[in-house]
Amino acid sequence: MKSRFLSFFLLFLTLQLSSQSLDIKLLRYINSPNDLQTDNFFKFVSNSTAFVIVGLPVGMGVAGLIKHDDELFRNACATLTATAIGFGVSEGLKYIIKRDRPFIPYPDINPKAGDITPTFPSSHTTTAFASATSLSLAYPKWYIIVPSYTWASAVGYSRMALGVHYPSDILAGAIIGSGSAWLTHYVNKKLSIRAHKKP
Repeated sequence: MKSRFLSFFLLFLTLQLSSQSLDIKLLRYINSPNDLQTDNFFKFVSNSTAFVIVGLPVGMGVAGLIKHDDELFRNACATLTATAIGFGVSEGLKYIIKRDRPFIPYPDINPKAGDITPTFPSSHTTTAFASATSLSLAYPKWYIIVPSYTWASAVGYSRMALGVHYPSDILAGAIIGSGSAWLTHYVNKKLSIRAHKKP
């Protein structure tokens, strides 16, 4: 399973590097060289990531402790763990790959946020999708899934609209974040089964 994921990710990297022209074409379509009224909205969405990825699991964890709800508390821990794993992988890859932000090689891209670290993959998108996927796996209801993924997708789009990420950065972040959530959910499920089996 791990080798398949690694092979898929390496194939994705190869395709991403070979389709640089498509990447920049899509980004130019999304990022406006002019300052727009929607820029502040996208900055808000982008900045909301830090509050949601911390506030969501902390809120769930506190509620779980108050209600003595072990499942809710475990889901909070799983969400926080998935986000931490995704963030760690994403940040590690940034400094291994060391891809420049799009506005460095392409001066026509208008950077509307002050990000200067390497760009691939998008950590904002990674953590947003880790949180959204964790919540959706724990509570698979449409009224949880739709808002969760709408927000995560909006975060990813905002990073392109602000000119600080390529589309491939966003796609990779979504894959890493969702993957870390699936892995954590699987482990959480196994631990839950073991806990219920204990006399």
